[in-house]
Amino acid sequence: MLKERSVIGLFLRLKPVNMLVSLKKGPKYATQISKEIDCTYSHTVKLLDELEKLALISFKKQGRIKIIELTADGEDLAHSIEGVLIKLARVKEEDGS
Repeated sequence: MLKERSVIGLFLRLKPVNMLVSLKKGPKYATQISKEIDCTYSHTVKLLDELEKLALISFKKQGRIKIIELTADGEDLAHSIEGVLIKLARVKEEDGS
């Protein structure tokens, strides 16, 4: 039997997944995201840069602050990932873990 964290970790990296799902709820600042996903600010920024290179998020500047939001492709991926997480949770429940 696999532990909950290893089931999800088997298929996906947890921090980027949580980041996409968090952004699905609406645009946010990097600090908000890092708090929501329990990640250091510097690691959050590094992951955001990777997601931007993949055209999954975009940055919009409002004064001195950058707001992060999902692109259309990012929205589609976040929705799909959320579905996978729900399915994995069901598999875990049926397994009795």
